[in-house]
Amino acid sequence: MSLHHPLVIDCHGHYTTAPKALEQWRNRQIAGIQDPAAMPRVDELRISDDELRESIENNQLRLMRERGSDLTIFSPRASFMAHHIGDFQVSSTWAAICNELCHRVSQLFPEHFIGAAMLPQSPGVDPASCIPELERCVRDYGFVGINLNPDPSGGHWTSPPLTDRHWYPIYEKMVEWDIPAMIHVSTSCNACFHTTGAHYINADTTAVMQLIQGDLFKDFPTLRFIIPHGGGAAPYHWGRYRGLAQELKKPLLQEHLLNNLFFDTCVYHQPGIDLLTKVIPVDNILFASEMIGAVRGIDPETGHYFDDTRRYVQATANLNDEQRYKVYEGNARRVFPRLDAALKARGR
Repeated sequence: MSLHHPLVIDCHGHYTTAPKALEQWRNRQIAGIQDPAAMPRVDELRISDDELRESIENNQLRLMRERGSDLTIFSPRASFMAHHIGDFQVSSTWAAICNELCHRVSQLFPEHFIGAAMLPQSPGVDPASCIPELERCVRDYGFVGINLNPDPSGGHWTSPPLTDRHWYPIYEKMVEWDIPAMIHVSTSCNACFHTTGAHYINADTTAVMQLIQGDLFKDFPTLRFIIPHGGGAAPYHWGRYRGLAQELKKPLLQEHLLNNLFFDTCVYHQPGIDLLTKVIPVDNILFASEMIGAVRGIDPETGHYFDDTRRYVQATANLNDEQRYKVYEGNARRVFPRLDAALKARGR
């Protein structure tokens, strides 16, 4: 693809517009935790292809066309993961349902969507329990990545840091299958932390600091993480993190983190994208919008949607055409090799 007309790959999309039947089934499942007789069967959830088409064509696909993006890496709705609800069996059933819907969307719109998996995490449960669903999604569905929740407790942070061996079974499988993980929490059940305004951004920032404190990438030199929402507070406080790494006697962040860590562009105003593209090397930035997500309104200062992030990437003076190509397409192909292979198989 030419530098002037790159594929615009959005690495951060969630199925936030799924038909209402999905939420209704989930509510029954939650009720069934207390009353097993009320627990619904999986086959009681019926969503037709026409319903899926309508939910996508009138929402994500319409906005992608209006805003000029070509392909979205599509995963289940992050706030719906809610790993703190129920036990592993509840989470496993729910993850399988949500992943299958994203797969069906990618089958209906193969030019525009490709899947990333929600894992059936559960507080206190060995992450190795997630491996069958991870493998199924990559092997059977052709998914190109996963979302990894560093806090399945929903805002109480009862799991070990991401650098702990607790997480190694998932990392080993990620390396084996050559897939990255987006580090993405779910709903906060802690009243101190608003889900999208605090918990999400806290988690992004927390993940970066955990990775600075540890030496995870010495054990897994090819492991790749995407920190969403522009990296939380990290780019804004990059000097603080460089200084803390120095105090901790760690290597420079360029070598300690940036061979393995990437940031997306889910930053919802021009100054934020300007700062991200000024502070973080361009090779570590992937285009994303998380549209129809946390911030759905129109910015009264610009008259455009807050989450129309392509406008900001186009407008920033910090990127030339070659650098924009990397942000829009080149970096995503490198970080998601299975995506690159799928695109090449289609002649793209």
